[in-house]
Amino acid sequence: MSLTLDSYRLLGRSGLRVSPLALGTATFGTEFGWGAEKDEARKLFDTYVERGGNFIDTANTYTGGSAERWLGEFTRDDREGLVLATKYTTLRRPGDPNSTGSHRKSLFASVETSLRRLGTDYLDLLYLHVWDFTTPVEEILRGLDDLVRQGKVLYVAMSNAPAWEVSRMQAIADLRGWSPLVGLQVEYNLLNRAAERDLIPMARAVGLGVTPYSPLAGGLLTGKYSRADLTAADTGEGTRRSFNAGLGMINERNLGIADAVREVAAELGHTPAQVALAWTLGNPDVVAPVIGARTPEQLEGNLGALGVDLTAAHLARLDEASAIDLGFPHDLLASDHIRTVMRGDLKIESRR
Repeated sequence: MSLTLDSYRLLGRSGLRVSPLALGTATFGTEFGWGAEKDEARKLFDTYVERGGNFIDTANTYTGGSAERWLGEFTRDDREGLVLATKYTTLRRPGDPNSTGSHRKSLFASVETSLRRLGTDYLDLLYLHVWDFTTPVEEILRGLDDLVRQGKVLYVAMSNAPAWEVSRMQAIADLRGWSPLVGLQVEYNLLNRAAERDLIPMARAVGLGVTPYSPLAGGLLTGKYSRADLTAADTGEGTRRSFNAGLGMINERNLGIADAVREVAAELGHTPAQVALAWTLGNPDVVAPVIGARTPEQLEGNLGALGVDLTAAHLARLDEASAIDLGFPHDLLASDHIRTVMRGDLKIESRR
């Protein structure tokens, strides 16, 4: 069934209504080497909101703070009608060891900075951006709960953290009456389905709405890369291609998956980007993929994914091309032998 940006969905086990595609703002500014200048960013924002979108995703260190500052200006006329999500934990002040991490000092200072930049007195949604393997979970949860009780944050969520830590945090929050987690932001796309092993099933079990980032895998699923890029000379720092190449993303496997996306797109009369986004949207555990764009034309193209209907045959082809091994214990538990044993059809001899 075709969707629109005002086909609102509930975020996790909350009553918060969000659009099925979130507008990502890591492209609001050119400090990362690519992105949109302010006038273009304003057009992106206006296009999204005019189409009924209400879910805006940013972070405290996106484009050196430009993204939050610009959003503060863009949202001034309709702050209440929007769901603003930002994140904390990444380094804000080089040389200051306490301006990064998940701990209480970093949390409170980051939120105050984000509130000033965004020109608002509350954040609709706050993500812990990157797990630091240092701060006790009780310190994180209590700090988040304090901010909710103060009215500075309405909902809290997690990103880029191990599944076992997130599930433990949700259990502790429930037991202690602290603010529960409502969302999980992870990388998830046809090239990277690792979240299917534990993160997405965990989110389903504990009531987290999944908001995937990089649904187009840094542009590799848009159809603009080819086998020539496997051996192409580096075009220098500051380009998206050099960034992807540095991450090892331009390889034979990924280009093969991109070929499958391109073939399905040609059959449906849509772009590869729209098909890749529609595949992510089709996962029932996904609430809202986060889409980024540098131009209004790119954004309009991405929004076209809401009108793509993938058949069962198309989904099967894409799943087969991008399949991953789930690993232990998932592969073991899914094996015919174990399933037969669990049905009681086989006798198990004791080794004692």
